[in-house]
Amino acid sequence: MDVLLVEDDPVHRVFLKEVIEQALPECSRLFEAEDGVSGERLAHEHRVASVVMDLQMPRRTGVEAARTIWKERPETSILFWSNYADEAYVRGISRIVPEGAAYGYILKTASEERLRLALRSLFIEQQCVIDREIRGVQQKAQDHLLGLSDTEYEVLQDIALGLTDRSIAQRRNLSLRSVQNRLQQLYEKLGVYQPDVSGERSSAFNLRSRAVNVALLRKVLNRTALEQAESELQEWLRDPRYRVG
Repeated sequence: MDVLLVEDDPVHRVFLKEVIEQALPECSRLFEAEDGVSGERLAHEHRVASVVMDLQMPRRTGVEAARTIWKERPETSILFWSNYADEAYVRGISRIVPEGAAYGYILKTASEERLRLALRSLFIEQQCVIDREIRGVQQKAQDHLLGLSDTEYEVLQDIALGLTDRSIAQRRNLSLRSVQNRLQQLYEKLGVYQPDVSGERSSAFNLRSRAVNVALLRKVLNRTALEQAESELQEWLRDPRYRVG
């Protein structure tokens, strides 16, 4: 059994190496990468089926590296080990997990014993392992009344990227009215409407900018999510089927 460890912090990398060796005596080879680019290369060269991945790394994030690895080998099991429980990360990972793939999401605050159990559960038993706090974020995101639907979240990313209503409609294959309806739902759920002294909705804000700001403050969006969204936007813009108008 081969395991790939992708972590930019050398102290964390040494700790993870020790835990992996203790938890997985079945591991015959342990490869180490200090960033997502090196992780992608090692996963490709050695066809590693078990990966432990940090999320926030230089050059390429864990989400981006996982996306590349899963695209080549969708059966790969990946355990994300991170300081962050942001909704943006949770959504980013859920969007790229191949159907039927086993994966995990463990916070760095978890105990060493919890980490060892997660490693064995995922890599030996092929069971998904998600921290309780992450489960809470997932449940909140899936709440139909308070959480953003996938289409609403896509519209949020699009307005953060600066797209007009018409461009969003073209990109998402929606009518202009559907985009505007989703924007209204987005504003409602994020609470960007503010009543004035008369109790009516205030016009003090640019609602698009306000929605993006609130989403950033609540960690519904973050830099990693926006970098990934920008990359996907550039792919769409290069598509010959795309026409401005």
